[in-house]
Amino acid sequence: MCVEKFDVAIVGAGPAGSAAALAARREGARVLLLDKAAFPRDKTCGDGIAAEAITVLEQLGVEGVTDGYPPIERLRLIAPSGVAVARPMPRAAHTVPRKVFDERLVRAAVAAGAELRRHTVRAIHDDGAGVTIDGQFRAGVLIGADGAGSVVRRALGHAVNPPGHLAVAVRGYTRTTNTTEQVIVTTRRRWPAYAWEFPLGDGTANVGYGEVLRGEPLSRSYLLESLDRLLPGVGSPTGMRGHHLPLSTRRPPAVRGRVLLAGDALSLINPFTGEGIFYAVLSGSLAGWAAAHKTDYRRALRQRLGRHLRHSGFAALLSRQSRVVDAAVDAAARDAAVFDRMVDLGLGDGVFDLRTIGRIASRLGHRHVATP
Repeated sequence: MCVEKFDVAIVGAGPAGSAAALAARREGARVLLLDKAAFPRDKTCGDGIAAEAITVLEQLGVEGVTDGYPPIERLRLIAPSGVAVARPMPRAAHTVPRKVFDERLVRAAVAAGAELRRHTVRAIHDDGAGVTIDGQFRAGVLIGADGAGSVVRRALGHAVNPPGHLAVAVRGYTRTTNTTEQVIVTTRRRWPAYAWEFPLGDGTANVGYGEVLRGEPLSRSYLLESLDRLLPGVGSPTGMRGHHLPLSTRRPPAVRGRVLLAGDALSLINPFTGEGIFYAVLSGSLAGWAAAHKTDYRRALRQRLGRHLRHSGFAALLSRQSRVVDAAVDAAARDAAVFDRMVDLGLGDGVFDLRTIGRIASRLGHRHVATP
């Protein structure tokens, strides 16, 4: 059997893999993009696309990934106590079904010159000079961007995230009259947990519920009941599917030999919000560039996301106490700058500052009254 040779091989053609392919191609590398599915294909997700993710893609030369899906400019956040804040986000977000979004990205990668193959990866072998995939393909560098159940990650010997660092969620689609706000409703029961409604702008919305796993399995009926309790009136959403979210508070090593990990395979899910698309396209682009140039991917990640990940991890640790979330939402309702900081931390690569921490701390111990 003839083994095909490439500069960079990427397993997984989702946002992280497509971004990696685009970045590597911009540097002139010969790129192989492998995925077990045929596109377009659905992917279980909240479908929220933060503005920061669009900026990364534009820097890779990708345009029009949100065409047909209007910007959603406001976010409504309801704390466990019931206190709420609803404000314009610093930058508008979009809600784009992953079946559409991922298809647009992978086609952009192919248009840029990446070779897309439908293939289920079973074995990889790094001999120090290159990486061989299933005896069929060989590359100087392999990027594992194959999601939460990453075959590449398992092949490197990295275990799945343990309880406390892994979340589970269900999502579906329903009719809605909401076309202007992304809505997040948190709950004190089994906190940290929340439900969401992200409108697509066409009279439908992506709705779902998720919570951090603590060791015991959660049934589908329990997750659906929790969604209905927090978002009464959603009816019977269609396309309900579940998925796991490996949180960034427990990440495996980003590099081993000639193999890099990006996106969900690297546990890059924001522990504060569950957002992963921005992390996926950013880490993918950094991995693709590093693979093409044979430079230090770990250093690039640390320089670009290190401080943010420390802050988001610390925020997730503090917010394990629901009273801290009550105080944060109360502070955000009183101060737009606090709201903006929270959004940047949860959807992009923002960090907290002393002023924001002080504003939140000042609301601890107050009685938080639910707002209508």
